[in-house]
Amino acid sequence: MRGGKGNSCGTPQGGVISPLLANIYMNRFLKHWRLSKCDEAFRAHVVAYADDFVILSRGRANEALAWTKAVMTRLELPLNEEKTSLKNAQQERFNFLGYSFGPHYFGKNGKRYLGASPSKKSVQRFKTTVRKLLVPGNHDPWPEVGDRLNRSLRGWFGYFSYGTYRRVHRGVDRYVYERVRDFLVRRHKVAGRGSRRFSTGIVYEELRLLRLERLPRPAPP
Repeated sequence: MRGGKGNSCGTPQGGVISPLLANIYMNRFLKHWRLSKCDEAFRAHVVAYADDFVILSRGRANEALAWTKAVMTRLELPLNEEKTSLKNAQQERFNFLGYSFGPHYFGKNGKRYLGASPSKKSVQRFKTTVRKLLVPGNHDPWPEVGDRLNRSLRGWFGYFSYGTYRRVHRGVDRYVYERVRDFLVRRHKVAGRGSRRFSTGIVYEELRLLRLERLPRPAPP
């Protein structure tokens, strides 16, 4: 489904037609899965989004993976081996659609529980977005910069506000505040770190930067 500049087949990654073609082919796979009654045979359930999917199986994961590889080969859609793996979700995490699923631990007592949280890769990707916006060469007025930053924060919050997220949100808030403070210190040529000139009160209240910890959790879908 994906083709680069040097490829003579497939569609370009990010092309407008790619999601449609992915859904067409995945629909064939999912239909064959249902007609073959794989849910019963492998005690499994498929969760798919475009061309990304996971198979949740109780004790038959190896068989489900072998069957999937065979079917995908017939569809001429070989699995990406780098992204394909078997995980015991009771013991280790797996990432899907930006979330990390599997064992988590309560901060107070260290007890383990099964849950979901924003993946480390998703957090790093968002930090990169913030860092690119607040580069020293950005001379746009703060209201414009702040508005773009707040839109990014609100969008990220809307997607990553399910499961276990409060600790991650605190970390993102701390990172964003420090980058905003450094950005303003450079712009206004303030000596030192600028913690007093651009305190949390000023940044969040006067400059109206959104704080993930203070945003209301969205209603479940």
